[in-house]
Amino acid sequence: MKGILGLLRHKLPPQEQQEAGESVFFSTAFADHGISADETVPWEARAAEVGAKRLAVERGAQKLRLLWNKDPHMKRLDAAAMDQLMHFFDFATVAPDREVMRQDEYGSFMIVLLSGSIAVDRDQEWGERVRLSEARPGEILGEMSLLDSGKRFSHCLTLTECEIAVLGAEALDEMMSVRAPLAASLIALLARKLSLRLRAVGARLTGKTTKQG
Repeated sequence: MKGILGLLRHKLPPQEQQEAGESVFFSTAFADHGISADETVPWEARAAEVGAKRLAVERGAQKLRLLWNKDPHMKRLDAAAMDQLMHFFDFATVAPDREVMRQDEYGSFMIVLLSGSIAVDRDQEWGERVRLSEARPGEILGEMSLLDSGKRFSHCLTLTECEIAVLGAEALDEMMSVRAPLAASLIALLARKLSLRLRAVGARLTGKTTKQG
């Protein structure tokens, strides 16, 4: 199999290659909600659309380690866990003015920004597009759809050339098969960061609505 799944199996030791693929929890979750494969947007499709270029694994992994070692939540992963985690990410470079995620689509991947800046915008019911934030290196985007198989909450547009790390549903299933404790730790940390971010976004949107009212 080409793409992330095939790459991961080449990176993993032979015994783990045989064990990988048993979990399909995340890659089939969309279907469980009545969403067909044609309706989902995997990273491979979006990468082709935006003209993403592959970033050397060594460079991408080094940047991801440095950023997450400074993150108050992600630094809970020790050095060994970080090393294992790098096998499950794809790394890429994306040019400016490329929409890597779109509001209301079903996307089966999340992104960690390694360098550059990404605008996070949301279309409001009254027709205005609101700038929620500008993501900086180390921030995670799209994990909510990956975890709950729901629609994207916002648009994510590269403002500069960006280097990114990508984790897809199939890769996360691989992790659950061969590194279950690591997958559990990662999911817990992502859920905690997501909760904090949604609280902040909710407060910001409430403030904007109040001012307009």
